[in-house]
Amino acid sequence: MTAVPLDTLAPHPAGGIAATVTDLSKVYGSGDTRVVALDRVSLSFREGEFTAIMGPSGCGKSTLMHCAAGLDSFSSGSVRIGTTELAALNDRQLTALRRERIGFIFQSFNLLPTMTALENITLPMTIAGRRPDAQWVDRVVSMVGLADRLGHRPGELSGGQQQRVAVARALVSRPAIVFGDEPTGNLDSRAGAEVLGFLRDSVRELGQTVVMVTHDPVAAGYAGRVVFLSDGRPVDEMTRPTPDRVLDRMKAFDTRSRTS
Repeated sequence: MTAVPLDTLAPHPAGGIAATVTDLSKVYGSGDTRVVALDRVSLSFREGEFTAIMGPSGCGKSTLMHCAAGLDSFSSGSVRIGTTELAALNDRQLTALRRERIGFIFQSFNLLPTMTALENITLPMTIAGRRPDAQWVDRVVSMVGLADRLGHRPGELSGGQQQRVAVARALVSRPAIVFGDEPTGNLDSRAGAEVLGFLRDSVRELGQTVVMVTHDPVAAGYAGRVVFLSDGRPVDEMTRPTPDRVLDRMKAFDTRSRTS
């Protein structure tokens, strides 16, 4: 496969689409142990949109997230960030794209314990050898409410504050898209609501694109769009979701699984 020079990477998404997966499949094992985690999934994520991905346990939602974010390989199909095809990149280019164009929020925070909150937030810029935009850092820090905690290390912060640091870190490089894999899964309801509010604000105020995997109907209610997966395929979509509407849809999955 021919590698694409870094200077040809599209700097911004084209046509209002931040990311696209087309006929995406992910298969583990072979023969009797073969498992199809993703079965020819095609989805687009528009710029400035907050999308939640939901479905029964084992439906492929986290696998989809990791493949779309370039954290995991896929068996066939296509993933594009803007107009850049991930399969056309070599390892160095893929690393650069993840660092510069993709933000990722992990359930487990993934902060470095010896660094302050500010150092953790600006770490992607430091690794890239880029000077952070001070005004942008101040805006992101203000939005997530961390201005008075920047000198503290993770061990001196609550779980909710640590996840706010992780959110700020994901936003600070102005990525084309931010992915979150159960970003509030380790938080209590109050801290989770704060983090979800910050993600929603990043879409409304900063024009950020956010895609989040969650099992929680309340969390999905913060999104503008919910995509439902079942057996590795998208099976339904909802706009302007509410927790009650999402819960009703998830109950339908449970009923179907019991009767099938």
